[in-house]
Amino acid sequence: MALPVAFFALFFAWPVAAIVARGLKVDGAWQFGRIADVVAQPDIRHVLWFTTWQALASTALTLLLALPAAYVFARLDFPGKQVLRAVVTVPFVLPTVVAGSAFLAVVGRRGLLDQLWGVRLDTTVWAILLAHVFFNFAVVVRTVGGLWAQLDPRQEEAARMLGTSPLTAWRKVTLPALAPAVAAAALMVFLFTFTSFGVVQILGGPTFSTLEVEIYRQTSEVFDLPTAAVLTLVQFAAVGAILAVHAWTVRRRETALRLVDAAVTARRPRGAGQWALLAGVVLTIALLLVLPLAVLVRRSLDAPGLGYYRALTRSDGGTFLVAPVHAVWTSLQYAVAATAIAVVIGGLAAAALARRDAGRLVRGFDALLMLPLGVSAVTVGFGFLIALDEPPLDLRQSWILVPLAQALVGAPFVVRTMLPVLRAVDTRLREAAAVLGASPWRVWREVDLPLVRRALLVAAGFAFAVSLGEFGATVFIARPDNPTLPVAVARLLSRPGDLNYGQAMALSTILMVVCAAALLILERLRTDRTGEF
Repeated sequence: MALPVAFFALFFAWPVAAIVARGLKVDGAWQFGRIADVVAQPDIRHVLWFTTWQALASTALTLLLALPAAYVFARLDFPGKQVLRAVVTVPFVLPTVVAGSAFLAVVGRRGLLDQLWGVRLDTTVWAILLAHVFFNFAVVVRTVGGLWAQLDPRQEEAARMLGTSPLTAWRKVTLPALAPAVAAAALMVFLFTFTSFGVVQILGGPTFSTLEVEIYRQTSEVFDLPTAAVLTLVQFAAVGAILAVHAWTVRRRETALRLVDAAVTARRPRGAGQWALLAGVVLTIALLLVLPLAVLVRRSLDAPGLGYYRALTRSDGGTFLVAPVHAVWTSLQYAVAATAIAVVIGGLAAAALARRDAGRLVRGFDALLMLPLGVSAVTVGFGFLIALDEPPLDLRQSWILVPLAQALVGAPFVVRTMLPVLRAVDTRLREAAAVLGASPWRVWREVDLPLVRRALLVAAGFAFAVSLGEFGATVFIARPDNPTLPVAVARLLSRPGDLNYGQAMALSTILMVVCAAALLILERLRTDRTGEF
């Protein structure tokens, strides 16, 4: 736990505390009375209420639509499965500004639905809810599906042989085993929707506002840093309470599971029911995920002769100090570094938290690990600039600052993906290896690693995808001569003109292709194995 604790203390707790202190301290004195004054404002209470209920609704809708897809990817084997799994993950890494604009083109004024049936959803909360499902669909599919694929199906088959119906067998046997993964996925979806910024900013307009949007408005438009600091504390307290309840409930429900190789559990669809479920999942993915992505690709091709793509190779000397296409290589380098950091930090934390003899202090750190997902990225980005500007940690001019910020978001995914599998490993296997004289390191290598190898690769893929598309904190710390893809897209979108907008769409398309290629390679690596665990 030493390295994860030190990492989160230096690169999360310290920057957030620095920005909050800057907002609540006046002439060296704390102004805590400001908290009650801000929360008492009617418009702030309305923001708090909308933030909470839309996050709950978005989480429920995402689980409803994504859990069938998790089953399909875990239990069924069909042509194009690896490609479809990569496609599902692509929306999750898109910059929210770009994906929100693409979604608006589908459901907004003169959008696809408006042109075909005269239906507009951009003025309703349904546009926000559906866009949140668009972003978080992959969270449920990969988190729940990763564990579901390794559950021994013979346990459910044994229950059915004893006379139970398929639904009862699933509810009594499979669902309790999946509960930790479902809870982890629901938690991540809730945190992302609770702190939603880009989607609400574009689709919500002046009608709907979340805490994240209000923090940004108070910081960059009203320049009221004390109010922004108060809202950050409110968000921090709400997220902390949610994580504490999650850690307590999930801990009580996790038990040892029988895990097998995922290749053994996936089979060709059998019967009309499974084929119908597969068709329904494919249709859902096509309409909800692929359609907005297709809009982006089409817009990037509006200029004749790939004009928008050719323009990416030129530097205008204004928005960028280098050609915009340089952001592709920069993003890949940063994402690889951030993934390595996130896997090390998250892997160590998950291994410590998985121990049955872990004390209360260690178990309490489980909830704290998720806080970076629930705290305003605006706050973290400003905090990096304020806190990490003096020796011995003066990192403002160092390239490592961006991967560190990205790893803060990637590490919780590593923990949440690996922890259910690590806790499911039968401790008797470790004890038997230790009795036979194996060292702790060899026990990990021979017992734990073969069982968690798949989860580790899934976690690395998640961390890479999140790092590639992270925008909130990176926009404040990325250097002008080394912009990441999301930062480059946002800068192009902020400038008027069809050429800038077309280049933004072209860069977004490149980001989608790079992400899909990386995820497809990962799928091939983690499924290229033989034997049974």
